[in-house]
Amino acid sequence: MAVVSNGGTLPPLIAAQLNYLLAHSPFSVKVDRIWSGSRNPQLADRFTLLVPLCLDYIKWDVIYNAQYPLAAPDIIFAAEDESFHPFFVAGDGETPKSSLCDWNIKDPSKLLALIHELRDVYILYQRKRIAELDDERLKFEISTIHPREGIEVCMVSGPDKPEEVRFAVPLLDIDLNKLVHGCPWKHQQKIYLQVVFPVRRKYAPAPSAPRMKLFSSSELKALFSVEDVKLLPWLEGMCMAEYLPSLEETLKLQIVDAVASVGARRRFIEALAPLCGRPVEADPVFCRKATLLAANGVFTFLVHISLPIQFPKQQPTLMLQSSQHFNAQGSPVMSPPLIDCPWSPRWDASQMAERIFEFLVEECLNFKKFCNEILVQHH
Repeated sequence: MAVVSNGGTLPPLIAAQLNYLLAHSPFSVKVDRIWSGSRNPQLADRFTLLVPLCLDYIKWDVIYNAQYPLAAPDIIFAAEDESFHPFFVAGDGETPKSSLCDWNIKDPSKLLALIHELRDVYILYQRKRIAELDDERLKFEISTIHPREGIEVCMVSGPDKPEEVRFAVPLLDIDLNKLVHGCPWKHQQKIYLQVVFPVRRKYAPAPSAPRMKLFSSSELKALFSVEDVKLLPWLEGMCMAEYLPSLEETLKLQIVDAVASVGARRRFIEALAPLCGRPVEADPVFCRKATLLAANGVFTFLVHISLPIQFPKQQPTLMLQSSQHFNAQGSPVMSPPLIDCPWSPRWDASQMAERIFEFLVEECLNFKKFCNEILVQHH
């Protein structure tokens, strides 16, 4: 049973369909809100879905009827999509068979099939809308980029902004999930380029360069951040079919560097073991974090090491945590982030480890004094 903020609940069969959709959809569908449309406000029977499209979300209301739970739901689209009629065929043509034809509320997969079907039809509807625009550049872009698989395109408009056409273009034909051994990602990781063109009417000024931004699956950030990629300039007269190959070559080179950085981080952590002992905790896949147990006499403390994606070009950040001192809230005393340790990306892993060890030998005395001051203040 899905609990609503006002205390209402979805009936079990409706809740099962919604939960199945959220758990099994290959793209990330979200629930915006759940509410009741029945006479009994404690019984919810409708919800708003956020359906991903072109690296953004569109809102669809799914309206069940709690009084007639066996009936298929109605789907309410946004006001700007009033011309979207997914199952309507003009003339004498047959209406294509849809998921609604054999609807079964007891089958939890039916809502998933319906939303997927509607999304596919909606993408075709958006392509048709854009093809009908009197914009030669957009028609050329669509015709030249058509052979690429997985491209999504939609028209965006609003009361206070001009019409735009948004493309979401998947990049790279490599399996990002297989780049790092032991990678725990369950979903296929992707990198996309979002390209936004203003709709140009007849006799309008010459077209300007589109707005562009890179996006990636959230889990990919553990290996590679698209925010670190500087996009190539869009030259006058250029089209996406010309722009994308150079961008993909740049991305491939940077991803190769990111994978090499995983190896460099692993070698650094391994080089710390002869000096500081084996880590009590470490990230075994991407090697972004490691924790060491250290001591100075009877003073024992933990050393938390955070390694950036662009290691060794960027140096690690250290934080010390006492095993014996606690603040007024009962939490272990921590040092501020230490970013002034000696560092050079040209050093080999053993030299990096030696210099970090020497830094810790000196810094632990300052940290012990800091902990004692905290203890005095606490008492």
